[in-house]
Amino acid sequence: MGEYILAIDQGTTSSRAIVFDRKQKVAGVGQKEFRQHFPKSGWVEHDPEEIWQTVLFTVKEAIGNAGISASEIAAIGITNQRETVVVWERETGKPIHNAIVWQDRRTAPFCEKLKKQGLEKTFAKKTGLLLDPYFSGTKLNWLLSNVKGARVRAAKGELCFGTIDTFLIWRLTGGKSFATDATNASRTLLYNIADNAWDDDLLDILRVPRAMLPEVKDCAADFGVADAALFGAAIPILGVAGDQQAATIGQACFMPGMLKSTYGTGCFALLNTGSDIVRSKNRLLTTIAYRLDGETTYALEGSIFVAGAAVQWLRDGLKVIKAAPDTGTLAESADPSQDVYLVPAFTGLGAPHWDPDARGAIFGMTRNTGPAEFARAALEAVCYQTRDLLEAMHKDWRNGGKETVLRVDGGMVASDWTMQRLSDLLDAPVDRPVILETTALGVAWLAGSRAGIWPSQEEFARSWARDRRFEPTMDEVTRKGKLKGWRSAVKRTLIAA
Repeated sequence: MGEYILAIDQGTTSSRAIVFDRKQKVAGVGQKEFRQHFPKSGWVEHDPEEIWQTVLFTVKEAIGNAGISASEIAAIGITNQRETVVVWERETGKPIHNAIVWQDRRTAPFCEKLKKQGLEKTFAKKTGLLLDPYFSGTKLNWLLSNVKGARVRAAKGELCFGTIDTFLIWRLTGGKSFATDATNASRTLLYNIADNAWDDDLLDILRVPRAMLPEVKDCAADFGVADAALFGAAIPILGVAGDQQAATIGQACFMPGMLKSTYGTGCFALLNTGSDIVRSKNRLLTTIAYRLDGETTYALEGSIFVAGAAVQWLRDGLKVIKAAPDTGTLAESADPSQDVYLVPAFTGLGAPHWDPDARGAIFGMTRNTGPAEFARAALEAVCYQTRDLLEAMHKDWRNGGKETVLRVDGGMVASDWTMQRLSDLLDAPVDRPVILETTALGVAWLAGSRAGIWPSQEEFARSWARDRRFEPTMDEVTRKGKLKGWRSAVKRTLIAA
């Protein structure tokens, strides 16, 4: 058996591959960005073929950078952007349309129609989710309704539906494996998280034929074998989890009450609730954190659509920065007397508001407002939104007192300024780990433990190491004033929508 684990991390803006050695150290990395397609306002698509090609490229690059051969890899783990939908032909593997991305809002009218029919409670009870365009089910309904002949072909079993993990498993195994894991299934609006099964009532409502659905497996399971022709050796696929659940595992949040937040394109906070399915009264999501050996662990999740994407907007839209790392330095130089608030509802507002019609707004500008104030507002917006999520979690979680230690990961956590401001506005400690590749690490652990070459869950948790803890230093009067301004800005944004 090989000594290495390959993690495929297929994200919203790029595909990455990381080779880990037996000691869980990074041995080689490959990364490649791909195009974002915006056919209409609020619509976001990816080309599945381009995604597939970037995955092939990055895997070969990572293996090459590690200086090893494919035969030395014991297993593959796959983590992916969740909720993004692909439909392809069972016979050829060819997609019938571009992938519809999790950020896409085209199904907002359909979601409103279902709400008016009184169906949101049905979906919430069975899936733990709300009726929002974010989730996969309404996207799949759109494809079946708008691609010529798709619904008839799907009913005949000629088409396959999957999130990105399923599409990659199908391609890697040459169509021999048609499967997903419980975490990705739990994000589709089609999966009953209590029964751990596709739900016939929900399939009927969304008019989705069962014939096009993949088999749902544990997160650590046999998902098939990658074809030897692809990388030079046949490699078993032994771990799969959606990106936020993979990060939860990578952060070793295995105990009820442990909390992590990932800062990438969006921001996603997950609170482990153990075997309890906690029904949120504050418009959070109830979801599957992971399923191992048939045992399901649940979580409360808060989803923020725009986090790092606000920094990308500063760079690519306003062109006030040349590179993302410039934002923290610029924010530090901002005028402290100016309270500028950015509500980054570029694709609507996620938890706890769930308003797909809200759009971005800026409040508090003066003639002296410039790039530094914009940069600070963009970074603070992420902190304020995280505060909103944690407050909702504390209200929902029966064991959730005010004592919170937040484990963080993702690209934005490299900024000391942002992490300090996050701690200040949360009034809680923020722990940044030594290994920031927590998403890839989590799915690598699933595959590596299944392969028998990585440690047990308990040993893996003990190996988690902190790089730095950020403690709050902001005085209470300043914090309260800033939070009051933020809440006012959000309220005005929602009224305007």
